[in-house]
Amino acid sequence: MKKEIAKATGGHASPFERIKRTNEAQNEYWESRDLAEVLEYTQYRNFEAVIAKAKLACFNSGYRIEDHFADVSKMVEIGSGATREIKGTMLSRYACYLIIQNADPNKEIVAQGQTYFAIQTRRQELADGHVEDERRVLLREEIRRHNVQLADAAKGAGVIEPLDYAIFQNHGYMGLYGGLKQEDIHRRKGLKKSQKILDHMGSTELAANLFRATQAEEKLRRERVKGKDAANRTHREVGAKVRQTIKELGGTMPEELPVTDSIKKIETKQSKRLGKAQTPAKKKSE
Repeated sequence: MKKEIAKATGGHASPFERIKRTNEAQNEYWESRDLAEVLEYTQYRNFEAVIAKAKLACFNSGYRIEDHFADVSKMVEIGSGATREIKGTMLSRYACYLIIQNADPNKEIVAQGQTYFAIQTRRQELADGHVEDERRVLLREEIRRHNVQLADAAKGAGVIEPLDYAIFQNHGYMGLYGGLKQEDIHRRKGLKKSQKILDHMGSTELAANLFRATQAEEKLRRERVKGKDAANRTHREVGAKVRQTIKELGGTMPEELPVTDSIKKIETKQSKRLGKAQTPAKKKSE
């Protein structure tokens, strides 16, 4: 086994990078026995004690152990065609990071591992943040578009004046946010009156509000709701249904979700990147 790893890990890449594996879903993982060997644990049972400490650290950090540590077993050849079962654990990057933090600090390779997994974890955090930004921008634009359609459906039901529409929107928020009106949400989340609630929502909260808007519009049109009171009641009922679904799924209630930086900052950055990307092409065409 040791010779096989040594052969597979030649070159200048980090030894931790060289033992990284990828499953069918293209998700990366590490095998505990490979990691134990790289970390110079000659007795795997000693490494199992380190894994146990890492699992406890994972639990104490509020993460599900099974999301990062998957205990497995496999058959290996021991010579003359005979095989035996050995146990191991499939590890996520975060699991490896916790293991490194609990490994023997006197080993030089452990120090290297701490650096490697700290950097890789941070890179993933940045990548996840980029994906979240893209998702927020997409959902925010979808809500803008669907709010226009919702307003049209509400108008067809008799919600015409701006004040009436503001009341109509509040009923949707009250359903989704457990009775909180727009001004209540502002106050609870520490937003200024000039700040739009939707611009400071993360993707999870935006998605809930998008679902509220699309379903309210469809219900108004499908049931041919007439009258301001009926439209308000419909919007609140839809919001409450979305809230109930979140509760049944074990999700966080929208009023408890954290406030994020204004989406306008992200849109400005994207516009600048787009401008820089288009500038060379523009010059070439001129």
